[in-house]
Amino acid sequence: MKKLIAASLLAIAVAYPTTAASPPFDTPAPIAYMEDLSSGAVLYAKDADRRIPPASMAKMMTVYVVFDMIKKGEVKLDQQIEVRPETWKKWHSQGSTMFLAVGERPTVSDLLKGIVTLSGNDACVVLAEGVAGTEEAFANLMNQQAQRLGLTNSHFGNSNGWPDEGRTFVTARDLAHLAKATIQDHPQLYKQFYSLPSFTWGKTLGAGADISQANRDPLLGKVQGADGLKTGHTEEAGYGFTGSAEQNGRRLVMVVAGLDSYNGRAAESVRFMDWGFRAWKARPIASKGRRIGDVEVQGGGSSTVGVIAPRDLNATVPAGTSPQMQGKIVYQGPVKAPIKAGDHIADLVVETPGMPTQTLPLVAETDVGEAGFFRRIWLGFWSLFA
Repeated sequence: MKKLIAASLLAIAVAYPTTAASPPFDTPAPIAYMEDLSSGAVLYAKDADRRIPPASMAKMMTVYVVFDMIKKGEVKLDQQIEVRPETWKKWHSQGSTMFLAVGERPTVSDLLKGIVTLSGNDACVVLAEGVAGTEEAFANLMNQQAQRLGLTNSHFGNSNGWPDEGRTFVTARDLAHLAKATIQDHPQLYKQFYSLPSFTWGKTLGAGADISQANRDPLLGKVQGADGLKTGHTEEAGYGFTGSAEQNGRRLVMVVAGLDSYNGRAAESVRFMDWGFRAWKARPIASKGRRIGDVEVQGGGSSTVGVIAPRDLNATVPAGTSPQMQGKIVYQGPVKAPIKAGDHIADLVVETPGMPTQTLPLVAETDVGEAGFFRRIWLGFWSLFA
């Protein structure tokens, strides 16, 4: 069953508590969402669960699927994929393009740059066909990952977000969750591919000059610490953007969608992210390694194990406030042995008046092996009287 245990958080209580009302923010974007990944705090949500066409923001899932295949050793960055004539014919002039040519053999690395930096619709399909055989098979992989990640309001019908009569849809909350998974599950690949300022591929007709295109991310070079993720635009979806930036240990993920112009998206994305860093601050909860409490263990050499902070833990509160907080250790328990030190086995749920709860990870302090023969007999005997 689910256990809720109050944690000792006296260190973050203050003598004169205040209610931490969310700082005001207004945006012309019909849909907007912001989360502080460092604390799990949702800083802003406006129609964040409405199903919308993602346009090119769907390419974040294409990239995530391939990142995961690279991590598992199923795909290599230097693996070459040939551009099929049929694929080129369909996609060489459909929206954003990497300017791939028939018979070219770009590497997986090249195609990922063409997707992330250039938003190439052609690059998506070539990559999808190269790693899964067909785009339809690749879309199945996208939906499997969506299900695994808990993106309950998202479905993918193709690899690049091209309008497909409603088969492809997402929500702002799901896009933010996907961005979070990309950053946390594949940090090195994220760093390698998501913040390139430009990429050069293809030749102009006639002169044969190299074609260089700039990254469309409106935060790069304008917001300190900005390093991803993806813009999107179709007539149906309007202008949207899922972005992330990190400053002073705080990483924010933001989504805006449904804006009516390219420049409006750029300006609003910068304004929204600036607000997230300026209007909120990190409040220290526990330093790395601090012991927060104990959780019960089932079938182990010990009946409990301590849980500690895996990193410096901070809550997010409005700037200029010092609210009183309360915390609870939450876990599915008893936790079954064996347990390794550093395993994520519990969370610290922080409650602040006037704000949604924030969830911070806790890990096992020590190893706990399975119970030996005589201890199993002893535990079995006592379970008769439980």
